[in-house]
Amino acid sequence: MKAIFVTATDTGAGKTTITGLFARYLSEKGFKVATQKWVQTGSRGFPEDLSAHLRFMGKDKKAAQDIASYLCPYVFRLAASPHLACLKEKKSIKKMVIKKAFRFLCKNFDYVIVEGTGGLLVPFGAKGLIIDIASELKLPVLLVAANRLGGINHALLACEAVLARKMELLGVIFNTQDTPCHKAVIKDNPLAVKKITGIGALGLLPRVKDPELLYRKFIPTAINILKRMERLV
Repeated sequence: MKAIFVTATDTGAGKTTITGLFARYLSEKGFKVATQKWVQTGSRGFPEDLSAHLRFMGKDKKAAQDIASYLCPYVFRLAASPHLACLKEKKSIKKMVIKKAFRFLCKNFDYVIVEGTGGLLVPFGAKGLIIDIASELKLPVLLVAANRLGGINHALLACEAVLARKMELLGVIFNTQDTPCHKAVIKDNPLAVKKITGIGALGLLPRVKDPELLYRKFIPTAINILKRMERLV
């Protein structure tokens, strides 16, 4: 089993898309793959992000119904940070439940891709952060950065947070946003981050609406991610 934690510089940076695309790539390579979302907020039924992962993989959510509680241990109605979403429902998020679900998947799949919730430093309780659960599980981190004006600052802050926890940072994927931005900024963001941190971009994902074209453009990035993961073995 191999696992990875996909996090981001902010909500909406592209974690769900990257998770789904990478899961499809691994599936097409012949691996048995599971995507996991420890906490889904803003949902009333089957977790929306898991549904998106499955669509990228060409699968229906019915294929995952039997293990849904392992794929997403916590689902809350309020679209908010996990700590607030569970508070509104008078519930609590327990690390032990998340770790048990993760280990179940590890025993039954070749790869487990965990998508974080929101940005990097998101709380699930009074003090605990989602990233700290990933740290305790010793998961390597894949950082998705919104490639837009301000992207350098957000990416550097996120990199520092990961490295401060002595976690393995596989690299950064810069995901182009809908927000209008000069081409020079889009091109310079990954170069500036690498120059300052020494951490290179695993890929630059363009803004493409066609899912098949997007997947084809993502394949070189997927190859880079897999190579980095294999070096850790």
